[in-house]
Amino acid sequence: MSVATTAAGSAADATAADPTAQPGAYDRADWASAFRNVGLELDDVPLTAARGTIPAELQGTLYRNGPGRLERGGQWVHHPFDGDGMITALRFEGGQATLRNRFVRTEGWQAEEQAGRFVYRGVFGTQKPGGPLANAFDLRLKNIANTHVVRLGDQLLALWEAAEPHALDPDTLETRGLSRLDGLLKPGEAFSAHPRFDPGHHGARRMVTFGVKAGPRSTIRLMEFAAGDGPDGVKAGDLLCERRDSFKGFAFLHDFAITPNWAVFLQNAIDFNPLPYVLGQQGAAQCLKSRPGGMGQFWLIPRESGAFAGQEPQILPAPEGFVFHHLNAFEQADGTVVLESIVYSDFPSIGPGTDFREVDFERIPEGLLERFTLDPVAGSVSRERLSERTCEFAMVNPHRVGLEARHAWMAVAERATGNDPLQALIRRDLQTGEVREWSAAPRGFVSEPVMVPRPGGTSEHDGWLLCVVWNGARCSSDLVILDAASMEQVAVVELPLAIPHGLHGSFVEG
Repeated sequence: MSVATTAAGSAADATAADPTAQPGAYDRADWASAFRNVGLELDDVPLTAARGTIPAELQGTLYRNGPGRLERGGQWVHHPFDGDGMITALRFEGGQATLRNRFVRTEGWQAEEQAGRFVYRGVFGTQKPGGPLANAFDLRLKNIANTHVVRLGDQLLALWEAAEPHALDPDTLETRGLSRLDGLLKPGEAFSAHPRFDPGHHGARRMVTFGVKAGPRSTIRLMEFAAGDGPDGVKAGDLLCERRDSFKGFAFLHDFAITPNWAVFLQNAIDFNPLPYVLGQQGAAQCLKSRPGGMGQFWLIPRESGAFAGQEPQILPAPEGFVFHHLNAFEQADGTVVLESIVYSDFPSIGPGTDFREVDFERIPEGLLERFTLDPVAGSVSRERLSERTCEFAMVNPHRVGLEARHAWMAVAERATGNDPLQALIRRDLQTGEVREWSAAPRGFVSEPVMVPRPGGTSEHDGWLLCVVWNGARCSSDLVILDAASMEQVAVVELPLAIPHGLHGSFVEG
């Protein structure tokens, strides 16, 4: 049975998580079969819906990034996050769709394509052939451009947070080259792979992002770019404002959140011991360890376009736990800031001797949705668990970023508790707790969902949810389009491409 048929029959009318749900019946081989090398680069392949109909109102492009090359010369990466970035573009117009995909032609990708083997170490543990002696003291970073993809002006940016972005042609996906954003970035300067798009809190849409220079003291460079052309000669991609702030301690940051007045960061309680990395024994990310009993910090950095511009950051204590991703943040009338995040009990990692395709999900902490209320005046933080169900890749309607949102969409495990691969998509009512669900189980595995508002829609959940799903039965990928309000299946498009489990993506209208 295909993923789409199973999903439509099992969860199209679900309204709440089943508290009696049994452990997932997924086959590990189905999940692991997605880890492969992509051998095709396709150009404008027309697509038709295998089931349902592609909405005629859906106009624009879904861009998606993730590792597309996971093996070279018979050697597999130690962690999929070390795989070379590949961009997939799904374009929608008039009820039709086309597909294109391209590897990002990074310096490392080109060198290893020519050599037919790994010539760089991976941050997450992949080693060059030759053992520790061949890897010791080789501290070069291979910019793999595999984490996110966003449109800024006339450029598509493939992002990897430890270095500069790569600029691509938005239509052909051809790599234009490493971008330092007209000299704003120094060679090798970190540029976040998780920007936030301000929907217009200060008059026009902006891309807000950051870079981190980590060390015993870490510096955050907060930057805001025009997301479109504006008055007074402002062009999309122009830097509108920036600030730098330094904080005590090593900063390991992937994501942040914004409100009209604040950029909100959570500094996890993480220590970094570089010695095993320098000696060629481990990747840099494997040298990160949670500090036993350590407490993190929330950093509230005033946005230069907001009411607290020029003021010092507010620092608040954070409870135990580890966060990769935030859902959203918003300000309340009393001045408190609410931050909704996916929290792990500890830093999830894959040890040096573990094959990532054989990982035991029961031994890895699950991500759970929580809400923090930060009071900058009192210096206090309260915490509330919103769900016990494993989740990741959460988002709100793009028009509600930085504002209180009632609805959230996210990928979840099939069962109600316990850690499993992500196999279902839900819409959660953040006020009532009601859940509407679509499931790809038992043979389907979901990626990050992207919520696309309907043009002219008047309600927060009026639109579609787009998600690339790994179909274990076909050993290939499907694009699933859901009604964002009801979570009913609108269309399933069987793609002529096997896309490995990936990371982030974005939708560009028009």
